[in-house]
Amino acid sequence: MRIGRWAGVVASTLALAASNLLPAGPAEANSGQNAGIRSITPITTVYTYGQKVSAVAVEYGENVNPKELDTSTFSVRDTLYNFRFNPIEDLPKLTDRKVTRTYTNDAATTRADHRSVPGRYVIVELDPEQNAGWTVITSKCPTFLCTVKVNPDLPTQVVQRKNVYGQPRLGIGRGPLLAKGSPNTSRKVTEKAVNLLVDEFRYGSYLSNGMVLPYHYHLPKNYDPAKTYPLMVVLPGHGMGWDGDNLTVQLAADIPATAWLRQKWTGTTQDVIVLAPQHQRVGGAAEADLLVKLLDQFLKDFAVDRRRVYATTVSYGSQLLWNAFAKRSDLFAGGLVTGGFAVNAEQAAAIAAAEIPLWVTHGVHDHLLNINLARTTRTLLRDAYIARGKTPEQIENLVHYTEYEDAAFSLPDYHAAYGPTYEDTSILTWLLSQSKPQT
Repeated sequence: MRIGRWAGVVASTLALAASNLLPAGPAEANSGQNAGIRSITPITTVYTYGQKVSAVAVEYGENVNPKELDTSTFSVRDTLYNFRFNPIEDLPKLTDRKVTRTYTNDAATTRADHRSVPGRYVIVELDPEQNAGWTVITSKCPTFLCTVKVNPDLPTQVVQRKNVYGQPRLGIGRGPLLAKGSPNTSRKVTEKAVNLLVDEFRYGSYLSNGMVLPYHYHLPKNYDPAKTYPLMVVLPGHGMGWDGDNLTVQLAADIPATAWLRQKWTGTTQDVIVLAPQHQRVGGAAEADLLVKLLDQFLKDFAVDRRRVYATTVSYGSQLLWNAFAKRSDLFAGGLVTGGFAVNAEQAAAIAAAEIPLWVTHGVHDHLLNINLARTTRTLLRDAYIARGKTPEQIENLVHYTEYEDAAFSLPDYHAAYGPTYEDTSILTWLLSQSKPQT
């Protein structure tokens, strides 16, 4: 009896191992409660010129065998629409994305090491250099200038081209078939996007005299109110202003908000608090007044190093910076203005009186704001310092200025001077190194 019982166990074990070594048959594709794709989640990343789908997470009913995956197991198609260059009618037009990595994970998100760990999710990473998969689209066009928003209904499609298998029961063979390859079947995403870094920002709003200022802010991972942190105020372009339907777009439309959270961009590991308000586009002076009130409140609520409050801008945001710096020069330790409007003589005089260091950058062939605006800013700031008796060497330390030729832009939007600016870590490092004198 004992011999017969062990013989039966051995026979069953060998049969199971043999079944794992054999290719799964067609009937296995839909057998069992764990068969088939359970969900598809888009994963986004903010790159220099904005957010795009950087990966998809395909979920199965049980842990997937990563040894049976490669970059041809899945294909992904996504929109070729880019709000800077394409009409919105191009949004449904899809193009093939280049798959760069495929691995398993225990959550619907990417891994920094790109290595498989036991999990039900297959992470399909996509080429970040490809001009496709952008998530920001036109929102509203109340005037000849439009606003933009993050697309709530991403058109990303996934095809599972090859069979996907579960983990082998005894560590031998392919494992059970979880989903049969179907090269002619496209599947749409089923879940809300996982937005890397953007989802870590918190929402807030500030109300004053009937005006509402929506904003998002990010605190360091191990935020300690007993410490103090530098604060980076990010002032977005016109299209990222609040239009009633486009929250978070100031984080996603381009790099300046999320860059300060990544050593790749800043060149430093120091923690920074980021505050990214959305303006109402009602005029620089009124908006700057609201911004300053928000800042005063924010400084009371959070552990900000008051000697290290900075502002950085995109396009229209420069108007807020010039007005805010002139109105409350005591608040700021430095500024970075990219592709912006010109300062006026009165504002320049106030900035010079406070000796706030500035770096101004602009594209030589900016098609929206002519390069002469930046050159005017440089001249007025230098003249203001000369009037205060500063030497040329002192002025050079207070007014930094860079013009970019077309070749500096990795995407040919020559108004987007923040592109080459933020791709130069030395500029970001410079701004974070500024500090107001001890009082």
